[in-house]
Amino acid sequence: MRPALLPALCLAITAAQPATAHFLQAIPSADVLPDGGPVTLDLTFTHPMEGGPAMEMVAPARVGVLTEGAITDLAPALTARKVDGATAWRLTHDLPAPGASVFFVQPQPYWEPAEGKFIVHYTKVVVDSFASGEGWDALVGLPAEIRPLTRPTGLWAGNLFTGVVLKDGQPAPFAEVEVEWVNDGSVAAPNDAFITQVLRADANGTFSYTMPRAGWWGFAALLEADAPMTAQDGAQVPVEEGALIWVQATDMGGN
Repeated sequence: MRPALLPALCLAITAAQPATAHFLQAIPSADVLPDGGPVTLDLTFTHPMEGGPAMEMVAPARVGVLTEGAITDLAPALTARKVDGATAWRLTHDLPAPGASVFFVQPQPYWEPAEGKFIVHYTKVVVDSFASGEGWDALVGLPAEIRPLTRPTGLWAGNLFTGVVLKDGQPAPFAEVEVEWVNDGSVAAPNDAFITQVLRADANGTFSYTMPRAGWWGFAALLEADAPMTAQDGAQVPVEEGALIWVQATDMGGN
């Protein structure tokens, strides 16, 4: 093979590799608190199905919780920690009253050089205090957000989760949704096609997915922001806005 062809061939091979999905994990210590009380939320920027590695995460631009229509700023509760040598975050918050609370995170924009764009995934997870079953579909009002149509707490493995992708509060037709499971090391993907499940919402922005295994599942709807951002070289580049929700499925055997 002539040396002059090597750079072009290497570029073609690189371009042919499937992109690895980035997920901002927002995983609480429990999705249901039967007796209320404190819940710990771990924030990690990582590749869930591959078990990592975690990536460096700067302090979020915004982190809070929506409870009974009121938003509480949780930024003062954040503490830094290390996961795979990268910075991640943790907070603890008390839920003394019955009802669902929607924890949400707006990360700082992440520059993805392989795709030539910034990524901002607005992430949320619902925790139900005293197993009330109320308030689980409350919306934070994020620029990109998933409205759950299935209660996102107290779900069994095998349950169907359904949600609506919203952009600026309106359904986003035919949005692409990536799905990954937080791998505990018990599953090896047969090949790269199995790492990230991909589906598309319908004309009303609605999607459904059956969670086949117990554990935490992330649903990330990928949208393009209306306005670009300025890259380090001064170029105007697109911004991927993600609407991400985390849902736990529990095995009926109790595992």
